[in-house]
Amino acid sequence: MDRNVTTTDDVLALMDGLFAPAADRWTAGGASWWDDFYADRSRTVPFFVDKPDESLDGYLREGLITPDRALDLGCGPGRNALHLAALGFDVDGVDLSPEAIAWARERAESAGAHGVRFHRGDAFALTAAGAALAGPYDLIHDSGCFHHLPPHRRISYLALLERCLAPGGHFALTCFAAGEGGMGSELPDAELYRTGGLQGGLAYSPEALRHVFSGLTEIELRRMNDEDPPSPLFGKSFLWTALFRAPARD
Repeated sequence: MDRNVTTTDDVLALMDGLFAPAADRWTAGGASWWDDFYADRSRTVPFFVDKPDESLDGYLREGLITPDRALDLGCGPGRNALHLAALGFDVDGVDLSPEAIAWARERAESAGAHGVRFHRGDAFALTAAGAALAGPYDLIHDSGCFHHLPPHRRISYLALLERCLAPGGHFALTCFAAGEGGMGSELPDAELYRTGGLQGGLAYSPEALRHVFSGLTEIELRRMNDEDPPSPLFGKSFLWTALFRAPARD
């Protein structure tokens, strides 16, 4: 008889197990799925390009964020982390996939980049209290990680922001957009547990994002601008881009 659930972490781990193995892309066990995804670098995948999000570049140009210490969650091949480092940020990039991290380090070496470090592993574990990446960070950036989390792991994600984001710091997010022209599953949270999958990623409405991140102040929330005509920046209109600010210390 198994009666081992006594903590919040036990509940979260139990709920992780309600999803089929193929849906496991947010824990260390999902690394092999992402390795297969990144193995062929010649594939036409939008975020394989070596250029930053147009939104992140805009926040910098408009002075909404300024160079300081940054954490890039789900950094992939490092396109946004390297852009931040080039503009004077001290950056830690985190990804589950050894393939992605190897690619990011190759890009950093090729560019002669300084002030950026890439870490392979589970972001929740690497940023745990007392861990090397526990912060505080003045900027936490996420382009494509959040929408791969199951609903119950939003609790873990919010705890990460609470733990690692400096008072008055900024959180920048790019994720699947619900509605016309969007991308990702719009199934209700409860239905995801019935099906045992995340349908490739979860779409969010503006209202849902504002609800999830209600403890932060919204600076901007909009659809990402398309690369039309082709641009030196990354932009796809099926994504939301958002910037939030943490409360300042009293």
